[in-house]
Amino acid sequence: MSILVIGSIAIDHVETPWGCRADALGGACTYFATAASLYDRVHMVGVVGSDFPEEHLRFFQSRNIDLRGLQMADGRTFRWAGRYGQDLGDAETLDTQLNVFGDFHPVLPAGAVQAPFVFLANIDPDLQIEILQQVRAPRLTALDSMNFWMHSKRDTLTRALHMVDVVLLNESEVRLYAGETNLLAAARAILSLGPRALVIKRGEHGATLVTASAGADGLFMAPAYPVEAVVDPTGAGDTFAAGFMGYLARSGDLSVRGLRRALVHGAVVASFTVEDFS
Repeated sequence: MSILVIGSIAIDHVETPWGCRADALGGACTYFATAASLYDRVHMVGVVGSDFPEEHLRFFQSRNIDLRGLQMADGRTFRWAGRYGQDLGDAETLDTQLNVFGDFHPVLPAGAVQAPFVFLANIDPDLQIEILQQVRAPRLTALDSMNFWMHSKRDTLTRALHMVDVVLLNESEVRLYAGETNLLAAARAILSLGPRALVIKRGEHGATLVTASAGADGLFMAPAYPVEAVVDPTGAGDTFAAGFMGYLARSGDLSVRGLRRALVHGAVVASFTVEDFS
């Protein structure tokens, strides 16, 4: 079953204690589509500028990725620069240039409209809603978000949360959106909006799945897959989502048991991402 993803496609400049990589292929859509293509056909929806390197397009073409939803616009591709400290927990953003991504409005090709699995990466919730209004009866929809949208577009984000089946956020985002310090109470507040499941990304501590079931039956925790060297955590959350959605698309099992297995796949796929740059 195919997967639709919408998100950023970027050129990154990343600094970590283990080195620096300039002009690296990045963006949430890139990381997700690359990893999810290991599981099934991926419809990529995004925009790049006229400066986007041909070698990156060839890379996408070498994967199981449908590029008909990739827009090519005059101008520069979205660019992001960030620096990680010793704990690698959070990136310090050094520079963000939206460029052609600032005027992006997604248009889905015919095949993508009917994709049974839809992942809305961390982008403007208005764009997430635009996609949800275009797709036709998907089996499962999921979205990611961040604190910026919780501050600047809370009402729109709330509308988007009402419209999806699964929400993926990190611990601080869950607490921020819900206005609760207790993580479980915050998770329940988000689930009360309508999603059937919340995935809480916890970095080196793995991930927690919270579903509507009462008590311990509604909780499942997967540890992070151990790696010997964490070089660059950029994109780990996006590839975690790819493993999660990819497993569900391949198996077709949307039961709580299936969601739990998907959580483990997400942890394993993300472990490969952090081992090197880009």
